[in-house]
Amino acid sequence: MSTQPQQPEPVPEGAVTEQEREQDLPAPGTAEARGAGGEGPGPDAAGGPADTASGEQAAALAELEDRWRRALADLENLRKRHAKELERERAAERARTAAALLPVIDNLELALSHAEADPGSIVEGVKAIRDQAVNTLAQLGYERRGETGVPFDPARHEVLGVIEDPEAEPGTVVQVLRPGYGDPGNQLRPVAVAVAKRE
Repeated sequence: MSTQPQQPEPVPEGAVTEQEREQDLPAPGTAEARGAGGEGPGPDAAGGPADTASGEQAAALAELEDRWRRALADLENLRKRHAKELERERAAERARTAAALLPVIDNLELALSHAEADPGSIVEGVKAIRDQAVNTLAQLGYERRGETGVPFDPARHEVLGVIEDPEAEPGTVVQVLRPGYGDPGNQLRPVAVAVAKRE
């Protein structure tokens, strides 16, 4: 019987020996060992209950902020709409008040036109009343208008007659038949006038 020691079997090229495999294994208890599937946390550890609750709180906060901004916008729109409606009501009330004074002024104008033939103390009193009424209209925003010698303006004037006047330009106001009150866009009534024409 031969006493020569047995030679190890040749290792195929690229194969890992048992010794090399043992050297590559991480030591028990190390971070590498835990991460290899032993004791470390699993792949779902990053999306745990804490992160889910935080995301829900952020979404709820964003929704509340959106509702708050919408409520502020609605309140501002309501305030503007109320202000416009209030101004319209005030303008309508001023117009009603001023219109109630027009017959008084017209009657005073008529009385003054007849009283000039017999001047007396009553004339001054009537004039004072007329002036007071006109001033009241002006304070309400309706100033008296009754200029002559100005071009006819359909927004300010109402033509009630035509007068032949060779010295005036055609279409010029030569006579005020009834004064007007206010301006275009805020007018109680236009000025009733007679305008000039040429043959």
